[in-house]
Parts: sequence; C-alpha cells; structure tokens
Amino acid sequence: ETPRLAATHLDEGEAQVQHSVQQFADTELLSLIDEMEQSQSIHKKVLEGLFENGFMGIEVPSHFGGAGLSFVESCIVIKELARVDPAIAGMVDIQNTLIVTAIRKFANTEMQSRILPKLAKDAVGSFCLSESGSGSDAFAMKTTAEKIGEEYVINGEKCWISNAAEASIFLVFANANPSLGHRGITAFIVERENPGLKIGKRERKLGLNAVSNCQLFLEQCKVHKSQILGSEGQGYKIAISLLNEGRIGIAAQMVGLAIGALDHALPYVHQ
Repeated sequence: ETPRLAATHLDEGEAQVQHSVQQFADTELLSLIDEMEQSQSIHKKVLEGLFENGFMGIEVPSHFGGAGLSFVESCIVIKELARVDPAIAGMVDIQNTLIVTAIRKFANTEMQSRILPKLAKDAVGSFCLSESGSGSDAFAMKTTAEKIGEEYVINGEKCWISNAAEASIFLVFANANPSLGHRGITAFIVERENPGLKIGKRERKLGLNAVSNCQLFLEQCKVHKSQILGSEGQGYKIAISLLNEGRIGIAAQMVGLAIGALDHALPYVHQ
C-alpha cells in the first residue's frame, strides 16, 4: 500500500503553480504594497497581472477561459499571495472560493457560459451577505426580493462587502419570502450596471486597504428571474456551502501571512 503523503506535499503541477505565484508576488506585487495601502486602492498593474496569470479563475474550466485547476491550487495561490500581501490574497480568495465556486456548482448552463468567462478574464466578483443587523447571524437579513411578473425587485442594504468598489458581478442574498424565515433566502446575480445597485462609503480599516469593504445599497433593484442562482429559497444552503469552502481559503491566507511575518522577523532576530 502506498503511504499517504503529508498534506504539505505538492505534486509537480502544484509545485509549478506555487513557483508561478511566488514569482508574481515577489516581482510584481511586493514593490507596490505601500503605494496601494496608502492610496487605498489596488494598482491596475496588479489586477491585470492577477487575471493574466490565471489567479482569478483558478477553478474556472478551461473551456470557459479559466485555468481548470482544483481547490488545492486555489489555496496554494491564496497562501503564496498572502505571504507578500494578505489584502490581495483576500480578493483572490473571495473570487475563487466564493464567486467562481458559486457559479460552477449552482448556476445553470446558460449562466455558467455567460458569467464564468467574465470572471476568468477581467470581472471581479463580490459576495453580498452581511448587513448591519445580521453580521454573525447573517440569515436574519432584512433585504427583500419581491417578485413582480418576470422580475424580482430587491430592496435593502449590505455592509462590509469585500471587493465592492472593484467588482462588476455581485452575488446578492435577499429574502424572497420573509414569512418562511431563512428558507426564503435567495441568491441573485446582480451586475454593476444595474441602476438599482449603488456602492456606499468605503470602510476605514487598520490594514488590508488595497482592496475595499463598502456599504451596498439596493434600491428598487430589478433583476430578471433568470439571474437567480439555483432556485428561489435555496440561498441559505448555497451560502452555507460557499462559506464552508471560503473559510478554508481564509485559513490559507492566514498561513501565508504567518509565513510572511516569520520571513520578516527572522533576519531582525539574527542581527
């Protein structure tokens, strides 16, 4: 019987991904960290590099323009970016473990063929769940989606939404049937051009300022029923499934951050 290898062991393909990310982080990202932190924005060169290297569509199938890799590679990319800049790693984590995964697992064929190529090419995604009154209990949300004919009209506010300023595709959770409690929660794809979607103030943070966390306002935001992810009332299960995977991505981000901190501390200790 072949002995089981340690979880830290990388096969040849995974090692190549790791090397590619390390090279990008050290040559393209490192020199721009201070500038991005001060300007509170991601540098155009960095964002373009993330897409050009396939880091924003790691698990997007190759026939949709993505890298066609696995969740393991996603975690490798997140970890190695976080070693240099955990802010950028956070953006990549949300893109891959939440938004891309949502479309891959829960969207129909038409939505996949329409959205996945955008996410792999140049579209940043944003996960819109939290509200001011429903942080730790996110499913006590007040945002509603009223069905009128072939459309849903979404009204509500979201808070602390990552990637909001940079995103063009928003995964919005709203309750389409409040009488059912969390069983009425539904997931919608809302694109930035929608006149009912407005980006609010950017939150001031102690760090991780290269990427945004913003308020999001949905005011008479009309969305066609074809923009539902999965089916009406499935939003609760979708969110739980995605967050379970996203938390592993956050763990990879923290491992990378710890490695980066150690890399900075050791030379000082030996002085």
